[in-house]
Amino acid sequence: MSSVVSDKTQIRSAVLGAAGYSGAELCALLTRNPHFELCFAYASAGRKAEPFSSLYPRFQQQVDVLVEPWTDAEIGRIQGKVDVAFLALPHEASEEVAPLLMAAGIVVVDLSGAFRLKQADLYPKYYGYEHQHPALLNEAVYSLMEWLDKPLPQLISVPGCYPTACSLALLPLLNAGLVADDCIPVINATSGVSGAGRKAALNTSFCEVGLNAYGFFKHRHRPEIEQNLGRKVVFTPHLGNFKRGILATSVVTLKSGVSAEQVKAAFVNAYAAKPLVRLTATSPNVADVEGSPFCDIFWQQDGEQLVVVSAIDNLLKGAAAQAMQAANVKFGKPETAGLFAFEKAGAL
Repeated sequence: MSSVVSDKTQIRSAVLGAAGYSGAELCALLTRNPHFELCFAYASAGRKAEPFSSLYPRFQQQVDVLVEPWTDAEIGRIQGKVDVAFLALPHEASEEVAPLLMAAGIVVVDLSGAFRLKQADLYPKYYGYEHQHPALLNEAVYSLMEWLDKPLPQLISVPGCYPTACSLALLPLLNAGLVADDCIPVINATSGVSGAGRKAALNTSFCEVGLNAYGFFKHRHRPEIEQNLGRKVVFTPHLGNFKRGILATSVVTLKSGVSAEQVKAAFVNAYAAKPLVRLTATSPNVADVEGSPFCDIFWQQDGEQLVVVSAIDNLLKGAAAQAMQAANVKFGKPETAGLFAFEKAGAL
């Protein structure tokens, strides 16, 4: 059971993938959101049931929920007892279970890439499998919340961490028509090792990681970024020797004659009323967004060349906090509810 006192106005929720970093952050956010009740938490079928605080001891006496092994038979148990299910699962697992939950009348907020791309034929190339539910790709709404322009349906697809940082940085310029028509944005983004998940692997072990680039031209977030921006990009991700956070540097060529005042106006107009984007006076540091739901953005212009730097916590604004933001909006609650209830999120 949740440590939040239940009442009839609370949205009953379940988290699938609660043992992983993003799922754990979601459990913490839901527990501290007065409008939601964390009713069920699940891990993979092969695990034994155990208290959440045994997986993440720092949440002892804070998040009081039993993490149970998931099988599809659980749908019958939670049907009628859960309003929304958050899926912090591998892509293929989310794709398989989402339609089953939807058939049970449950809203699905999916943190995987299973429903982000609108073109099913991109999945074999970038995700390595054939999409089994292509009709759901058009049904799902992609919840880059600062740029949401339609109501959220039963299936909500939460953006990836890199695409969140990069898209928030560049969409104001593109939306204002300031970027040269033939410009291909060049994006370099560095993530902490938590972006690789909790499962042990030598190449993402903290002691083995220095700073390296990977996924040249074939990273699965590239087509997602291109879908968001409406143009091709050169996207190169990097893995850095720190726990959490993303720092993205995006370089674009502006149209001839674009002034510094026009650039500033584009960002201010886009984000003045957006509480989770901060326009900063100095270049962002991942340490300043760690444990927070913010995206910090800074830019520098030299004639027609513009560099935009953005920083997010990959587990929060790049995953759990954006999922919570979407669920708040979906159920008519304040957009930032539960996101400032504690000083620092703590799966890591």
